[in-house]
Amino acid sequence: MSMFQVDENYTRVSEFVIVGFPSLQLEFFDLVAWFFFFLYVTTVVGNLLLVVVFALKRSLQKPMYIIMVSLALSDIGFTTVTLPKIIARYWWNDGSLGFHTCLFQEHMVHYFGSLNSLILLTMALDRYLAICFPLRYPTVMTNQTMAGLTLFCWVVAHIFPGISTVNFTMMPFCGPNQILHAFCDTMSLTPLVCGDPSQQFSAAFAAAMFILYVPLAFIFLSYICIIISVLSMASGQGRMKTFSTCATQGCIISIYYVPRFFVYSTPFFPNLTMTPDKRIATTLFYSLFPPLINPFIYCLRTKEIKQIFRRWVQRRRNITPTKHGQIVTVTKPH
Repeated sequence: MSMFQVDENYTRVSEFVIVGFPSLQLEFFDLVAWFFFFLYVTTVVGNLLLVVVFALKRSLQKPMYIIMVSLALSDIGFTTVTLPKIIARYWWNDGSLGFHTCLFQEHMVHYFGSLNSLILLTMALDRYLAICFPLRYPTVMTNQTMAGLTLFCWVVAHIFPGISTVNFTMMPFCGPNQILHAFCDTMSLTPLVCGDPSQQFSAAFAAAMFILYVPLAFIFLSYICIIISVLSMASGQGRMKTFSTCATQGCIISIYYVPRFFVYSTPFFPNLTMTPDKRIATTLFYSLFPPLINPFIYCLRTKEIKQIFRRWVQRRRNITPTKHGQIVTVTKPH
């Protein structure tokens, strides 16, 4: 039974309106729209390129790359769910979303957030097994095992967002419909509920903390084990290489988790105050920056992917068109 007693005579809002940055001046709308458009295209193209390379190269069909492709697909999904509407808001002043469309966006925003948290946990588990148990890793972490873990993440990530979305469908929205955010999510929808939404917000906060920080605890523990194992390595070069890889993933994890804590915790700590513009900017930073840089970081730091791109560039250089339009393959002398 819902904690809200809904009056049968109330009028439910039929649509919500994405406001975006409340203090943004009209003359900057086009600039912001172009910025988000460039961000969207770059993110989708970069992650899609990673997926295509994985699909075409059998040498990359290994557990580590299955995780990377899963993360890339999740990042494509998140940016596709969130960015087109905020781009339309600033390009054509079209920020309206139907009631159920907004709830669908709210569900998918939290779904992909939960999914990324579980994928990062799987990635940390993979690195832990590869570094701490290198001899057993090939038999324990097979492609089938990693595919099963990935599928598990994609299914389980629906649980908490699904509960939140079902709760919102039973709540009365009978007044304001202006969403002070770049997309629909729990924090932006809760203040629009008619009545006292504190219990709903507390439940949503507890669910978010669980799905985000329980995996973070396991990630943190796995990296402690990795550091201990790396310090025992005899090769200094091996230690540096492993630390470098872990440091890169650690930076991505920090960007993903730390700002989220401050945004979600602000209502519970009087000393933590954020203006709507700062809250939106912080949310967009931790939501959109990792998907943007993930494919470039993993491509530049993965030896096999770098070799594939290097061979592709070399083949392009060796094929030169003549003035008659014919293609000539240039073979370098041995």
